Amino acid sequence: MENPNIKLSSTEIASLWSTYIYDSASICFFKHFLQHLKDEEIIPIVNEALNFSETHMKKIENIFKEEKFPIPQGFSDIDINYSAPALFDDLYALSFVYGMSRIGLLNYGILTSNVARDDVLELFSQILNSMNGLYKKSVRCMLSKGIYDRPPKIPYPHKVEFVEKQSFLTGWFGQRRPINSMELTEVFFNIERNYFGILLLYGLIQVVDDKVIKQYLERGKDLANKQIYYLNNLLKEEDLFGTVPVEMEVTDSKVSPFSEKLIMFLVTTLNATSFTYFGHALSVSMRRDLTANYSKLLTEVMTYAEDGFNIMIDRGWMEKPPGAFQRP
Repeated sequence: MENPNIKLSSTEIASLWSTYIYDSASICFFKHFLQHLKDEEIIPIVNEALNFSETHMKKIENIFKEEKFPIPQGFSDIDINYSAPALFDDLYALSFVYGMSRIGLLNYGILTSNVARDDVLELFSQILNSMNGLYKKSVRCMLSKGIYDRPPKIPYPHKVEFVEKQSFLTGWFGQRRPINSMELTEVFFNIERNYFGILLLYGLIQVVDDKVIKQYLERGKDLANKQIYYLNNLLKEEDLFGTVPVEMEVTDSKVSPFSEKLIMFLVTTLNATSFTYFGHALSVSMRRDLTANYSKLLTEVMTYAEDGFNIMIDRGWMEKPPGAFQRP
């Protein structure tokens, strides 16, 4: 039986703190979607996502109160303009839940494996289970509506084979081997992730008035387009069809539903998440041209992310994570 007086570790504090802020931001988007959603199949999925986030926040609040730990400010109704028209169509709201649940499965899998105190471990196990359920529901709904773009097909192998030559790693010079299934998976999902990101940025650029933030978002759109262009060309060079964007729409609204602080937080959070995806792509890619290009793209995204953090710091919008004691 665990000692009930055991204090939160630094990892548990970080996990609870970041989850609280992330959920508070997600809630703002879910509430905006639900104000305008008409599709009877999508509404319950977004509602479930909202309820999960609200439940998780309350449980984290209870833990912090018991520990006499300051509750993060995060985001709230002051960051939502409830009078704003819809900025995205119903299908994008569904894809948003899908994208956030995919990120959640990755992040909360790591967080769950990093915590040990019984109540915290139980909470993150519940959150991970919630993300899994949302992911399954969103994928099934996307499939039924024809907006889930399946990864390319490859022929089944006839036998088990082993790598025999160093040329397996060749990418720049000599005859390149065909892309393998693990590398193809990373290419496909990096295209998908950037495409959803571009749609989000199109909408946000349309409603933001601040010139500095608008220019920053436009840079992000250009960077995402660059990644899609390179990765799609790679597929075509392999005689595979490039990923074709599915039909989703940004409305013509010019009224922002979200505060600029919330917008910058979401974009910088998605930037930070992309580091994990690039890291995973690098870990499974064995062709030198792929690893070199992923490394270059990662460097560009890191520079872009740093500029975003600087904007948030300059505006006084970046909530400081709990840190170790600073000794004199």
